[in-house]
Amino acid sequence: MDELIVRIDGTGPSGRRRDEPARAAIVRAATEQFLAEGFQATGTDRIAAAAAVSKQTVYNQFGDKRSLFAAVVLGVTAMAEAFGADLTTALRAVERQDEVEPALRGLLRRWAATVLSPRVLAVRRLVIAEAGRFPELAAEYHRRAPAASVQAVGAGLEDLARRGLVRLDDPHRVAADLAFVLVGPELDHALFHPDAAAPDEQRLDALVDHALAVVRPLG
Repeated sequence: MDELIVRIDGTGPSGRRRDEPARAAIVRAATEQFLAEGFQATGTDRIAAAAAVSKQTVYNQFGDKRSLFAAVVLGVTAMAEAFGADLTTALRAVERQDEVEPALRGLLRRWAATVLSPRVLAVRRLVIAEAGRFPELAAEYHRRAPAASVQAVGAGLEDLARRGLVRLDDPHRVAADLAFVLVGPELDHALFHPDAAAPDEQRLDALVDHALAVVRPLG
């Protein structure tokens, strides 16, 4: 797994310089192919054709199909990283108790919309389907995306509690409870019903209302 991550984050195999436009095109094409066909049924020749590059270019940029698959899976975690960064910024800007709930509502709404978006759900199904073949990759995806989001919410609540804006004994446990109540049942249903529609604006608001009514992290 460490080798796969080095290939994703650094230069290409054998120190080759990355061709970013070609690399981005390959990742886009590979994402569509893997989501449609799974890992085993997807060939690098088909990915190369869809990306309008040579098969050798795919190998030059990623080394092999396993590394390319890892790039596709871990690329989705950028959304979780962005959520964590925005959450930290938004909650640190809160200075009064009456600002806490509006800020938290907006963040929870974005969290639910991201987790339940069709593309994120499709990648999650793919990771679960291939977890037996790529256990380390599945664990890394979980660490960088679902677990990282809960950790970010917990850290944000902990900061609010430290500043006396909320009263919480265990902010990280509250964050985990919020995650489950907010998206748990909806996520469980969506994973088993790939044709289910993404929640609309009204449904997202209802999910946030329910989560805050059940967990009450505002103190």
